[in-house]
Amino acid sequence: MSRSASTWQFWIDRGGTFTDIVARGPDGRLITHKLLSENPERYPDAALQGIRDILGVGPKATFSKVAIQAVKMGTTIGTNALLERKGARTALVITRGFGDALRIGDQNRPAIFALDIRLPDQLYERVIEVAERCDAQANERLPLDMEGARDALQTAYDAGIRAVAIVLLHAWCAPEHERALAALARSIGFPQISLSHQVSPLMKLIGRGDTTVVDAYLSPLLKRYVEQVLHGLQSSRPADGSPAPRLWLMQSNGGLIEAQRFQGKDSTLSGPAGGIVGAVATARSAGFDRIITFDMGGTSTDVAHYAGEYERTFETEIAGIRLRTPMMNIYTVAAGGGSILHFDGLRYRVGPDSAGADPGPACYRRG
Repeated sequence: MSRSASTWQFWIDRGGTFTDIVARGPDGRLITHKLLSENPERYPDAALQGIRDILGVGPKATFSKVAIQAVKMGTTIGTNALLERKGARTALVITRGFGDALRIGDQNRPAIFALDIRLPDQLYERVIEVAERCDAQANERLPLDMEGARDALQTAYDAGIRAVAIVLLHAWCAPEHERALAALARSIGFPQISLSHQVSPLMKLIGRGDTTVVDAYLSPLLKRYVEQVLHGLQSSRPADGSPAPRLWLMQSNGGLIEAQRFQGKDSTLSGPAGGIVGAVATARSAGFDRIITFDMGGTSTDVAHYAGEYERTFETEIAGIRLRTPMMNIYTVAAGGGSILHFDGLRYRVGPDSAGADPGPACYRRG
């Protein structure tokens, strides 16, 4: 009997409010399970707890006697952190003279006749302008000021910032200065360093810069969560010495990637992408090849349509932040079943913050 036929497989949708699990046992039967994504009194992680519930394993026991082949997960952790602005404290390092470039943006006005223009909050809290310059032919015009950069980065680190997005003017063709700054930031102690020529190695400073900032802003949060799940799964290494189960994460483009390679920039539509892939499979089995999907969770609502093939986009905007990376063409709004209702004195406003799973809506009776 092949290993895949004698092991468990788990497919998990880890949302901001609920976590849903479908498991296939060694005998081929399917099991579904649902639990709160956060319930600190009962368990530290919903995905691992859901696996324990299905397997009937106690809270402190290991999975070593159970053979798990793979765990595949989609998550809205990145989506919700972006919508609610709950990512890591981030500094933007950019070529001197361009400190306001990402704030100014590309002059696109979604509401062309609006007189009161309200720009979205930026993800970075500090801008570090560095004296340097390379032209579009990769020629160095101004040497990199390492001493000035060192002082500014050290000041940011001392202020508690631990994520840095390095976005230099023509780094897409001349990445040497970004690499030097990355080595400098690493020596100071920054654990998260995102380089624009690696995150989005293309022209156009604004799109490349915004995508790099998103990567720096979300990656620490995602890495902590992935490490937590991987650590829990390591205890499921079978006693016979077989490999530990592999953890795969859904990306915004609808494809799976190994957990260790999962990046913040690819996480923003991880959960919603899994939703449309599942909806299409369900619709096909029912004989439909043209559908509109409506996926309301606790924090966000996602809408997409399918007419015979998946629609993908390379540039999109989520919560006012421009992203330039391949992803499903999904429209996401910060309004879900657990969104908090505000009154600003003139009108009601829904979200973007959510009651989540802890404490959750008032009906959860958790204060």
